[in-house]
Amino acid sequence: MGSRAAVHLLLVLCLALVSACTDDEPMDALVQVPAWFPPMEVPAENGLTPARIALGRKLFYDPLLSADSTVSCASCHLQPMAFTDGRQVSVGSFGRTGFRNAPSLANVAYVPRLNADGGIATLELQAQAPIFAHDEMAFAIAGFLVRIANDATYAAMFQAAYGRAPDAFGISRGLAAFERTMISGSSRFDRYEYQGDATALSEAEVRGRQLFFSSRTDCSACHTPPLFTTFDHANIGLYAAYADSGRARITLLPTDNGKFRIPGLRNIALTAPYMHNGSMASLQQVVAHFNTGGVAHANKDARIRPLGLSAQEQSDLVAFLQALTDEAFVTDPDLARP
Repeated sequence: MGSRAAVHLLLVLCLALVSACTDDEPMDALVQVPAWFPPMEVPAENGLTPARIALGRKLFYDPLLSADSTVSCASCHLQPMAFTDGRQVSVGSFGRTGFRNAPSLANVAYVPRLNADGGIATLELQAQAPIFAHDEMAFAIAGFLVRIANDATYAAMFQAAYGRAPDAFGISRGLAAFERTMISGSSRFDRYEYQGDATALSEAEVRGRQLFFSSRTDCSACHTPPLFTTFDHANIGLYAAYADSGRARITLLPTDNGKFRIPGLRNIALTAPYMHNGSMASLQQVVAHFNTGGVAHANKDARIRPLGLSAQEQSDLVAFLQALTDEAFVTDPDLARP
């Protein structure tokens, strides 16, 4: 029996017994973390179990968490798009629009500070934010609990996961547990780079890889493997004046104006449009922006400079970025709607 099937069997047993199945399972039995990834840190108070992951998965896809019962977490984080939504900015309850592009949830377990401005410290806290946000779910957890008060399935799942009745504690922790299983590290790049498959990349992709890791571009200085990000915040010279101040919204420091969390590039070919506001429609546009060196800004990162890449070199870089797509991740049935 595969590890995924074993997880489901354990869940069935937990639910059948309506037990507080809180003893942590071995990490490799619950989350398929590639050997070349760093260890995943999981809070001791929310260790992963099959029951917790299953509860979080059900909550992730449940529109009852929103005020008008039309928006779930999955509305803005669609699996085929690497858990983004294809919009410039997301649309929440009552058709309200947000002000930022939905980030991919691939490898979100490793992000030390959530949101583009780094304003939330843990997945458990972040899980609550969109529920309350006016332009997202616009709801209160207490309202959701009223809606599921007579739901025997939820009652059993909360009991199995956390040994308690449905409450905010279980909601935030269940969602975080499920999101920690969203590990993406099985692209053609991984086969080439870490598994010794010299045929995994095309000639153009190999050329793009060489450029990506070269001193000519310094792409890997900010987008460092295996997660393809340093998680730092940077101003990339997108605007001379930013309508969204980015990291400065949190720190209130003028030196943080226009700085946003450096995104991971895994599955980047599936997550258009790009930038914090979805202002770039294609990878070709993104590469062209970095090739020009961006526009002048007092906070622009010194590494953002004109690169002088030819049209062919830009095309090769795009080809390499497309090789970071993880088909298994975006089709994994254990991440899909239950």
